[in-house]
Amino acid sequence: MDENPSQDLKSGALVYHSYPKPGKLEIQATKPLGNQRDLALAYSPGVAAACEAIAADPATAALYTVRQNLVAVVSNGTAVLGLGDIGPLAAKPVMEGKAVLFKKFAGIDVFDIELAEKNVDRLVDIVAALEPTFGGINLEDIKAPECFELEERLRARMGIPVFHDDQHGTAIIVAAAVTNGLALAGKAIGDVKIVTSGAGAAALACLNLLVSIGARRENIWVTDIDGVVYEGRPTLMDRWKAVYAQRTKLRTLAEVIPGADIFLGLSAGGVLKPQMLEAMAPRPLVMALANPYPEIMPDVAEATRPDAMMCTGRSDFPNQVNNVLCFPYIFRGALDVGATTINEPMKAAAASAIAALAREAPSDVVARAYGGEARLFGPRSLIPSPFDPRLILRIAPAVAQAAMDSGVATRPLGDLKAYADGLGSFVFRSGFVMKPLINQAKSDPKRVIYAEGEDERVLRAVQVIIEEGIARPILVGRPSVIETRLKRFGLSIRPMTDFDITNPEDDPRYRDYVASYVEVAGRRGITPDAAKTLVRTNSTVIAALAVKRGDADAMICGLEGRFQSRLKHIRDIIGLAPGSQDMAALSLVITQKGAFFLADTHVRPDPSAEEIADMTIACANHVERFGMTPQIALVSHSDFGSSDSPSALKMRAALSLVRQRAPDLEVDGEMAADTALSQVVRERVYPASRLQGVANVLIMPNLDAANVAFQFTKALADALPVGPILIGPAQPAHVLTHSVTARGIVNITAIAVVEAQVLPGG
Repeated sequence: MDENPSQDLKSGALVYHSYPKPGKLEIQATKPLGNQRDLALAYSPGVAAACEAIAADPATAALYTVRQNLVAVVSNGTAVLGLGDIGPLAAKPVMEGKAVLFKKFAGIDVFDIELAEKNVDRLVDIVAALEPTFGGINLEDIKAPECFELEERLRARMGIPVFHDDQHGTAIIVAAAVTNGLALAGKAIGDVKIVTSGAGAAALACLNLLVSIGARRENIWVTDIDGVVYEGRPTLMDRWKAVYAQRTKLRTLAEVIPGADIFLGLSAGGVLKPQMLEAMAPRPLVMALANPYPEIMPDVAEATRPDAMMCTGRSDFPNQVNNVLCFPYIFRGALDVGATTINEPMKAAAASAIAALAREAPSDVVARAYGGEARLFGPRSLIPSPFDPRLILRIAPAVAQAAMDSGVATRPLGDLKAYADGLGSFVFRSGFVMKPLINQAKSDPKRVIYAEGEDERVLRAVQVIIEEGIARPILVGRPSVIETRLKRFGLSIRPMTDFDITNPEDDPRYRDYVASYVEVAGRRGITPDAAKTLVRTNSTVIAALAVKRGDADAMICGLEGRFQSRLKHIRDIIGLAPGSQDMAALSLVITQKGAFFLADTHVRPDPSAEEIADMTIACANHVERFGMTPQIALVSHSDFGSSDSPSALKMRAALSLVRQRAPDLEVDGEMAADTALSQVVRERVYPASRLQGVANVLIMPNLDAANVAFQFTKALADALPVGPILIGPAQPAHVLTHSVTARGIVNITAIAVVEAQVLPGG
């Protein structure tokens, strides 16, 4: 990995940050403002009632304002990522990034606040004065040792949580990894020798938390750029570092590392030499967290000490120590009980929850989400993936409980189980939906052929697909055109190295492809002459033949041309899966209120009851691949028999067929859309419904209804669309639409790869 981002990543990042509007944040109203009464309630005179209530009882601010869910991300830009002291304005993109992580992973709203101030006294005054606005303060990218004093003084002065994530976020994950690493090694934390390289904010916070869970100070050896931290050292010392000063004549990392059980590196690449690793104790835990180059590379560590357990800060190696594993969920738990601080018991509870999650056997939902693979606890799985959807379900309740137990919760929860159940619904509101499929695709990438290989969106998607290791792309297109466009768009991927090309103008398999086309489609009006022309000119035909012949595992087309003509080529060449009467299109929309699947949005104009039943069961199987339990509504204008129109009767008959063929499915109908999406409405209309909660799969009576609902939701709800996902072909094949984005192509690629993995021989 290069220390500096590639040019294409830099240019892509600038586009990302500037379009379609500058920055990564916006403020949206959460209440209607559509008429004069709304305005009177939101502002004068109605707002006075809320003001008076808060003046009489400040605790009611949690009821009438956003404060209980609002965090300030505060920085003065003195220690920004690996960029150093670049100032508060240049730090703003990072703080906006932190804000969107809070929102994405835990639903927490954030104002990022960049302060042009380095004086600690003034910083304390400024941040403390913000207390009426926020439920919590996240200090970010402030250099040591000022960050220690700032946090210490703010915590003493403020009645809301103040958390320096650079210190404590890293410390919590390190503590989780240490807990599990020592368990595997059969060692007790009170007995192990710990050696650090680096003595900054994160390193000292890690050591403080390890001491709080049982490590002994006399067993801890700290080194930094000036060598060993020892009693009486005259340089680069402060009162926080001095806590770990040893009375010793040893002066270097090489001198103190022999016999160490744990190496904790938060310093610079390459400082832990192989000979130092050789001198460590049996089954050592090596936490080389410098980025982008760890203190020792994992392959070097494995070759030197096969018994070592390894953690890094990088996503391309196992056991990534990533702060996003914890900080959103710690704040979630703290805010939800009105905690006045984030104390040591709360941090220890978070570390314990993370460690325990890594040891858990995957639940049915999580196992399905990861293609049935059980990701078992072991040396290469000491801590969970940052995208494990269970993190919020484990950490936030543990932190909330610790806050209540330690007496810092001002709004204790009455029912912790109900609280945890409520958090579960957030997982599928927050865009986690695609991540399990992307992870599963990366576990066994397949060959995916793209019919429109010259399209800019495909090329940009392929850059991401290669970087993330999702698939081995094959592009149908002219090599010279692809090369030119790669240069124009500033992309770094290389033809025939990173991806393959099928050139329709000059492919040595041309005659074989023509023969195959005539063989599979000759009885569907494809003459030999027509086959010769189409195999030269029609990229969808070429892609479908590649899949049919085994030259590719999946295909994606449809960015240009008519959907139905692309579908016909797939039907003629690839054919239908066993038992399928026809294909169908399942479309996913991810909204602020959840993830919803709609069918059939693109294929069958007016399916019969029999076809709807088949489609419903097939859609349920696809939804399970997302790690979701299908909750299916057969949607109509009719509400449980309120009408006997032909479409209502059709949906009623389809329900009967589904229950015969798949009696365990949670499905009901026919019902109106609002009935499908509201348990309250459904209980009013038909209390005995088998469907519980909010339906996440909506099966429509015809294509018009499905497509209109999909397009309407996509446009008005600012939803993320995924698909259409083509159901029913014998091999993975998907026809996209003209509006698809590069991200949409990445998503459908992951779906296609997972489909290819589960086919016989996949």
